[in-house]
Amino acid sequence: MRRSQEPIKTKRHAPADETARNAQLLIRAGFVAKEIAGVYSYLPLGLRVIEKITEIIRQEMNAIGGVELSLSTLQDPSIWQTTQRL
Repeated sequence: MRRSQEPIKTKRHAPADETARNAQLLIRAGFVAKEIAGVYSYLPLGLRVIEKITEIIRQEMNAIGGVELSLSTLQDPSIWQTTQRL
């Protein structure tokens, strides 16, 4: 698919409530979308970049005899309780 045909919406201005410069640029470029404070969704372009980076890492790890594994993403609830987001 050509870049001109992709359903990517770029923005002229970053969200007013976003203070981090990197997040502002990623939102404006159409890599991520902000759902709520601190929660972002990957848009098609952002997901494509992550997949390419993952493939490069996988190739390099295979070249040196590395082993791929998947760990759980469970987090300690006390972190979320202290910030009142649980």
